[in-house]
Amino acid sequence: MGSLIGLVAGIGVLLVWAGLSTAPRHPRSRVRHDRMQEQLIQAGLSGVTPSQLVALQALAGVVVTVVALVVTGSVVVSPLLGAFGAMVPRLLVSRLRHRRQADLRDLWPEVVDNLTSGVRAGLSLPEALASIGVRGPEQLREPFVRFGSDYRTTGHFNRSLDALKAALADPVGDRVCESLRVAREVGGTDLGRLLTTLSTFLRDDARTRAELGARQSWSVNAARMAVAAPWLVLVLLATQRATIQAYDTPTGALILGAGAVASVGAYRLMIRIGRLPEDKRVLR
Repeated sequence: MGSLIGLVAGIGVLLVWAGLSTAPRHPRSRVRHDRMQEQLIQAGLSGVTPSQLVALQALAGVVVTVVALVVTGSVVVSPLLGAFGAMVPRLLVSRLRHRRQADLRDLWPEVVDNLTSGVRAGLSLPEALASIGVRGPEQLREPFVRFGSDYRTTGHFNRSLDALKAALADPVGDRVCESLRVAREVGGTDLGRLLTTLSTFLRDDARTRAELGARQSWSVNAARMAVAAPWLVLVLLATQRATIQAYDTPTGALILGAGAVASVGAYRLMIRIGRLPEDKRVLR
């Protein structure tokens, strides 16, 4: 009896240990993958997968490292420049994402106005949404065209609306879609008033963000130049092998490593301080 209790207790401890050590790995990697995929969609790169982005980063890092090694001959500076080169694709995606979100923020009031005019003209809500794919803003037509095709095929409004939200991957789009879902489920005659109020709110929000962005853009750009300036000087020095050989020593490597850590830390701190609050997809 004692041996049976010991066996059961040992199996229980083993299961607890296995659960604590292995269970969180897959969800965490899956969440990271989904977040990266959402960022690519928001950047307008829906045809690029997270794996392809990582492969592109690795390729960029290798190419920059090899080119720097050929040009400078430094085994310390070349990998460091390669690490910065590997960051370029991710930074470009982030830049495209923020620029596209700013553009879409200005377009959503026009979308809501088109919905309002369609509903007042007697169109049903699904028909008004599908019509955005024909007479809406050019950048937003494709997801609404797919919504119309999906709704005509399945006849399920909620399912088609969920697919539209996933294709848009935009916080403002989530609010618009959920407002339309509630309006369709609750019914009533206040849909036109709801859309008009939503359009006014979106215009005010876009105007406020544009003013704040214009005021803080100069300080952010100045901080970026301050971070990039020392490394631009290092690139210029790398063209003279007699000068760059000074960094192929333990002291030189330590200085470059400390400078890289300080630059990355200062850049991330600057981005965190200067970034405007982002809309989060709480209604996905």
